[in-house]
Amino acid sequence: MAYSINKDDCIGCGTCEGECPSGAISVGEDGKYLIDPEQCLDCGACASVCPVDAIKE
Repeated sequence: MAYSINKDDCIGCGTCEGECPSGAISVGEDGKYLIDPEQCLDCGACASVCPVDAIKE
């Protein structure tokens, strides 16, 4: 199962995007980040750096 970002908790800092080895994370029109489940490697790198714990598996 791929990771996902809770948009209510996301502060739009972009830390997760920089950490993702597969480039699965991008910013949406609302300034919040999202994860493409097709590209997600399920490695957890993004979740480990999220300062507000908005990313869950």
